[in-house]
Amino acid sequence: MKIAVYGRQFNDPSVFPYIRQVFDSLAQHKVEVCIHPILNDFLKGNVDTSACTLLNCTDPNDVDVFLTLGGDGTLLDMVTVIRDSGVPVIGINFGRLGFLASINKSDIAAAIHAVVNKEFSLDSRELLVIESEQKIFGDNNFALNDVTIHKRDDSAMITTHVSLDGEFLNSYWGDGIIISTPTGSTAYSLSCNGPIIFPQSNSIALTPVAPHNLNVRPVVLPDTSTLTLDIDYRGNNYIVSCDSRTVIVDKPMQFKVYKAGFRLNLVRLNNESYLSTLRKKLLWGLDARNY
Repeated sequence: MKIAVYGRQFNDPSVFPYIRQVFDSLAQHKVEVCIHPILNDFLKGNVDTSACTLLNCTDPNDVDVFLTLGGDGTLLDMVTVIRDSGVPVIGINFGRLGFLASINKSDIAAAIHAVVNKEFSLDSRELLVIESEQKIFGDNNFALNDVTIHKRDDSAMITTHVSLDGEFLNSYWGDGIIISTPTGSTAYSLSCNGPIIFPQSNSIALTPVAPHNLNVRPVVLPDTSTLTLDIDYRGNNYIVSCDSRTVIVDKPMQFKVYKAGFRLNLVRLNNESYLSTLRKKLLWGLDARNY
């Protein structure tokens, strides 16, 4: 089996023992390992990877599984590498919440054993595509979590005129809007009172950010919808985000957002489910009145 390992630079040296455990476990299972150049350069002098068979993999199709070390943001970075290859990805959480990178540091050995022995299922997740006349994101114009239009740090509101499949839906005055997949419904959208959407619901959510209209609420839409966004802004510029990738736009522009033609495969170990992840991460059922 070939496993590609990706991670950002870590400011906290306390994660190094866990990273060593990852590579020790991979070596014990005689896994061929590809380390992303950014991570490999960072690990030199900090973590010994000599026990692993290291490969230089430039094509995502050359590996069986991607393994990310970090939080949800690290796994989101990998989406632009995996793209439409369909290669499964699993994340070990060195961050805080970890909805996507769901493997705890204490479960590293068990998780790698399960992956090597193929004791897992694939959780297929939808992505969104954002298009505009100017290709502001180039070929990386897709998002696993959300597409966001947001004002910058000044007092002017941003107005987003939204049409649904060619028919006018609403105009949103406020700090911006979020269009999220079911995966992204537990991210930024959730913090703006958006709904939690189960992965297989075939839906997307449009969530306003600090709307000036008190009667405006999040809307759940079919994922077959095409949204057209016309931006009207009195400020100098505004921000368009595609997951963790952001672009500053300095003029009014029209965007189209719709479901991508491919999915991302998340590794789901046999001892976990989407419900168990929700309960654990959101502390559901831990109210003292339940006991």
